[in-house]
Amino acid sequence: MDKNFEKELPAGYREAYSIDAKNKKTALIMSLAALLITAVLVVGAWLIVRPYEHSMHHFVARSLILLTVLISNVILHELVHGLAYKLLTGQKLTFGITFSAAYCGVPDIFVYRRTALISLLAPFTVFSVLFIALALVLRDPWSKFEALLVFAIHAGGCIGDLYDTFLYLFKFRDPRTLMRDTGPKQTFWLPEE
Repeated sequence: MDKNFEKELPAGYREAYSIDAKNKKTALIMSLAALLITAVLVVGAWLIVRPYEHSMHHFVARSLILLTVLISNVILHELVHGLAYKLLTGQKLTFGITFSAAYCGVPDIFVYRRTALISLLAPFTVFSVLFIALALVLRDPWSKFEALLVFAIHAGGCIGDLYDTFLYLFKFRDPRTLMRDTGPKQTFWLPEE
């Protein structure tokens, strides 16, 4: 299959599943899962790095830098989704934020499984490698911990992307699967057999 997307839903497809970050129940479940992932990773980083054994200098400045990095990461995360979608489809992107998620989507098309997976995993892959590599090269235990803290928060924030990836890996394995990604809502379409 050479195509990355369809402008119109082809005949013979049925809606199989959708997930909407604007739905309060979905938003709550995803937020709780994100918090759990983040907490587990932060505790693991804390136990491995043991920054409490070292003094932390310039707490206020470090905290402001950390906050700036976290906010920038949300923006960059969505831009990486957008870059992947733009390179693979060339179509119009939509960016936004809801009470539960920041998002990037391509609402005017239906993307095939491979295209969706690349876009879903691009930010998780790029920033996981970046923050883990940073943690490995930094010498100061607090800086190392902060890099892992940002990684943990980022990984937790990827919960929607990881959930959609999980669906593709275990439920929607047919390469003909299409997804309409409006940003906050992803709808999966399957060919009828």
